[in-house]
Amino acid sequence: MQNNYTYDVAMFRDTFETRFTYLNGFMRNVSRFKTRPAMTDPLSGRRWTYEELNIEANRLAHALRASGVGKNDVVMFTLLNSPEFVFCYLAAHKVGAIACPVNYRQGAGEIALVIDDSCPKAFLYDAEFGELSAGALNMCQHKPGTVVMVDYKGGAQVPKGHILYKDYVSGQSEDDPPVDFHPHIYDETTRLYTSGTTSRPKGVPVNNVNEVLSAHDVMMHFPLGPTDRTMNMTPWFHRGGIHSGGPCPTLYAGGEVVILRDFSPKRCLEYAEKYKISFLIGVPTIIAMLARAQERAHADLSALRGIVTMGAPFEKAACERYLQLLTPNIFNGYGTTETFWNTFLRPFDLPDMAGSAGRSCTDDDVRLVALHEDGTHAEPDEMVPRDGMTAGEIIISSPAKSAFCYFNNPEMTAQKFYKGWLYTGDVGTWDENEFVTVSGRKDDMIVSAGENIYPTQIEAVLNEHPKVAESAVIGIPDKLRGEVVAAYVVPSDDSLSVAELKDYCMHSPMLSSYKWPREYHIVNELPHTATGKLMHYKLRQQAQK
Repeated sequence: MQNNYTYDVAMFRDTFETRFTYLNGFMRNVSRFKTRPAMTDPLSGRRWTYEELNIEANRLAHALRASGVGKNDVVMFTLLNSPEFVFCYLAAHKVGAIACPVNYRQGAGEIALVIDDSCPKAFLYDAEFGELSAGALNMCQHKPGTVVMVDYKGGAQVPKGHILYKDYVSGQSEDDPPVDFHPHIYDETTRLYTSGTTSRPKGVPVNNVNEVLSAHDVMMHFPLGPTDRTMNMTPWFHRGGIHSGGPCPTLYAGGEVVILRDFSPKRCLEYAEKYKISFLIGVPTIIAMLARAQERAHADLSALRGIVTMGAPFEKAACERYLQLLTPNIFNGYGTTETFWNTFLRPFDLPDMAGSAGRSCTDDDVRLVALHEDGTHAEPDEMVPRDGMTAGEIIISSPAKSAFCYFNNPEMTAQKFYKGWLYTGDVGTWDENEFVTVSGRKDDMIVSAGENIYPTQIEAVLNEHPKVAESAVIGIPDKLRGEVVAAYVVPSDDSLSVAELKDYCMHSPMLSSYKWPREYHIVNELPHTATGKLMHYKLRQQAQK
């Protein structure tokens, strides 16, 4: 075989492929930062140094090894943001297993499907989700060999056949377990299940390279370093939780993770002031609540270097308000479970480019390609004009942060991945400077009397109404037009009426008459994924009942 290299690549390849792992990065920090804080739990008042955090991860790793957990076995956990979540994440790396955090906002039946898909050897759950977890374990066909209950608050009754976490790790060695499983950069280290905005959840494998380079991506874009403290205000079980200022990048950078067990705007502000948080991470709906709380609380946020958001764009007026109330440095990312974030708005882009999703991240390629009427994929080079008007499907190539497949799902892999690109199903436009604006999903597009209508445009108008907190727009069947527009609105003022909304839309210069909602529903809340994305399909399901 002909050698195409100009030098001997053997040592580089062997070293890189076996040592460029997330675990090695964490262990470097244990060595050089051993006495520095790695994690703080405000509720218990406990703070772990890097050395202490490593000891706790070692105890769990040894317990898992004793349970027969090894390379490529799955450790599944249904846990709130907590110390045990981090222990699970790190311990899985230490034994060559796959950490699989589960969305505890799902029903028992949905979790049972995830269990049967991944067949975990060990299953850990928070006592707060005891009933949910018991239901899932009863419904699933695969039965994990080890089931562990984490009793954070204390006093919970341990079900028969389950073991309490503190008993599970009691007496286990504090020493690093032997690395006897031949680590490789392509090893799957984490498995995340999609939030399921449009379909059944899919398992997304994340390998060592993805973990490390996702951390590097965050370190570049925040930027994040060893002196920073992060607090992700969303659950860690999703990609934006664990990888955006969550345990993955913060512990890889040598920073400190401050745990927020569950979201409260008042509590977030208190923690931000008390612990001198560098970066707060959350979705726009959370940032809106934080801003309202700050108007009343006036917390000292002088240590804050920035707020990072994801999941949805900002309207310009809201962005300007947050810049005044919270921090002059706001970042907004757009992406997917499959590829992490892939476009980014930096502080110098805002507020001018608010409403857009930004431009592609440093190591990513993002394109908008033609929408074929027959539903087939456009070729990656079949790009729509950069005119800010022509709609196309957003596709993403993220070699650093994606494994380009789904676990145990070749059909969906073939449907969503093509020639090194993820076809997101999101529809949008881009301008001459490649700023991308998301207008909706292919599935969410409303076709009314032959006109294509994208819900996000109407939602943006409704959200500008001073009495509207949030809105969602869907298409509902209509005999004459095929579909008509229906708006679901959460009021910020109880005096809001349907008549006001009708008048507001009819006089908006941003809405053509065919885009005016034909129905208005004032509701208390809207369905969201954990990452803050509106679940339009849930509303469509409700409308059909």
